[in-house]
Amino acid sequence: MMTNTAATIAVVGGGRMGIGIAQVFAAAGHYVVIAERDAPTASAALDSLRLGLRRAAERSALDGDVETVAGRVRTVDDLAALPADTDVLIEAVPEDARLKHDVLVAAEAVVTPGCLIATNTSSLSVSELAAALTHPDRFVGMHFFNPVPVSTLVEIVVATDTSDDTVTRTTGWVDGLGKKHIVVRDSPGFATSRLGVLLGLEAIRMLEEGLADAADIDTAMELGYRHPMGPLRSTDLVGLDVRLAIAEHLSNTLGERFTPPALLREKVARGELGRKSGRGVYDWP
Repeated sequence: MMTNTAATIAVVGGGRMGIGIAQVFAAAGHYVVIAERDAPTASAALDSLRLGLRRAAERSALDGDVETVAGRVRTVDDLAALPADTDVLIEAVPEDARLKHDVLVAAEAVVTPGCLIATNTSSLSVSELAAALTHPDRFVGMHFFNPVPVSTLVEIVVATDTSDDTVTRTTGWVDGLGKKHIVVRDSPGFATSRLGVLLGLEAIRMLEEGLADAADIDTAMELGYRHPMGPLRSTDLVGLDVRLAIAEHLSNTLGERFTPPALLREKVARGELGRKSGRGVYDWP
């Protein structure tokens, strides 16, 4: 469980989600090690982290100055270089089951048996990932939301072999970050992805059918149902490629109600991936 004592947190993957996770732990006073595939990518991850910290400071949402918090973060470009005394290891690589499997197996071999190991997957089976580990009882899903620094929710996913102690420790870490948690049983898409993807896919179908323009579809949910962000803008922030991959996985496991609409496939094929590419459902200057 999270304490007031500074701990060592390892985050494997320096993409948008990994950087956000590293930022919130460093801002909470912990030492963070980000593992990336090579030195240039690791350096870029640190640049992104500093940018995120500056934005938090501009919102008056950062305790301490940017360089002090950034100074708690370092990178490695080899999983074998992760600290053996890591307290929590969070895998945040892309949604590829084989990649996650390989990363988790390699990371578990480095850290001590007392280390809590988590995956940030938003849709893949946590139980299947756990099956490759020597200590599946200490493995859990820790699903953060984008953008991590401002999102208040973490979905804790309990796999078949996850111990009660691991769940208790995980809720303690989440609460210590000042975030709210929900606990769900491992199932395709968990709770949040199933609901979020289903709404997003239907919004894209409505756009495809010409029912209304994107802004009006989003406004319908924002004002009519008090959603803080409409499903199409949310899809752009998540990434259309990410949403497509999750939808395909859920379609294969839960049925045709998650079948991706043709418009989503076409946009991904054209490279219109959302905010990260400059264009998705909306244009992002």
